[in-house]
Amino acid sequence: MRYPTASLPLVAALFAAPAQAEVPEPVKAMIDAAIASGDAAKVDTVIGLAKQTNPDDAAELDAIHQSFKDQLAARQAAQAAEKEQAIRSAGLFENWSGKGELGAFRATGNSSNTGITAGLSLKREGIDWTHKLRGRANYQRNNGVTSREQYFFAYEPNYNISERLFVYGLAQYERDRFQGFSGRYAVSGGIGYKIINEADLQLSAKAGPAYRVTDFVTGESESRIAGLLGVDFDWNITDRLKLTHDTNAVAETGGSATVIVDSNNTSINLVTGLNAKVSDSITTRFSYTIEYDSNPPAGAVKTDTLSRVTLIYDF
Repeated sequence: MRYPTASLPLVAALFAAPAQAEVPEPVKAMIDAAIASGDAAKVDTVIGLAKQTNPDDAAELDAIHQSFKDQLAARQAAQAAEKEQAIRSAGLFENWSGKGELGAFRATGNSSNTGITAGLSLKREGIDWTHKLRGRANYQRNNGVTSREQYFFAYEPNYNISERLFVYGLAQYERDRFQGFSGRYAVSGGIGYKIINEADLQLSAKAGPAYRVTDFVTGESESRIAGLLGVDFDWNITDRLKLTHDTNAVAETGGSATVIVDSNNTSINLVTGLNAKVSDSITTRFSYTIEYDSNPPAGAVKTDTLSRVTLIYDF
């Protein structure tokens, strides 16, 4: 059977495969706006809804989605490489961040008084290394007589062996005449492990040998081999509220606990704190510290407590 020449386009149109529908312009506009925001979650949501309301366009929508994810991954990889290069090429005094702290304290134990407290902490994070510097002073003077004078300084470098395993070093100095010593020096090194390492919850522990020298206010001095055990805990309850607890005198700005044990004296320092953000750079903090020495100098008691209310400025 032959068809007239004039009818051939009509026949071709009848037997041709149906054309694939394009994504409607209003839907495209919403997807483009989501992509322009750079928010992956927003793009996922918008494209997911578009596929539900336009099932015939699923293939095209999937292609748009995959293109966005590929471009986002490439951009993130480039940013990560740029950041790593900046860190590796940074000078000794670059890439430091810090916190300054000022407030009041209430002490019980070897002295019972209220005074001012100030602290400073600095941190430098590299690819494998992290350096921490901390200092704190608590001071009070009444009628020309000093009734509280306590100083603490520490330097702690950490080297990451893996994502969770690290080695640490520690050098610290303390002075507290009301606890009976004019100077106490400790150095330690060992291994640590990040037990929990989530964005809103961190728990780590470290342990190693230590060497401690104590200069007493009586003029006597002693040095001993010791062991150190430390625990650090931080929990971001909300974006603006953070609970910290540590057993480590070197982590005053968070929560810390440190136990130093030698054959003559065991020292325990427990710090629990609650931080509440006022703004991006200012935080209020309440902390409670317990300091315990199992064998204090003559005339001193074993346990001191220190309650602090402070303002912290991040820089």
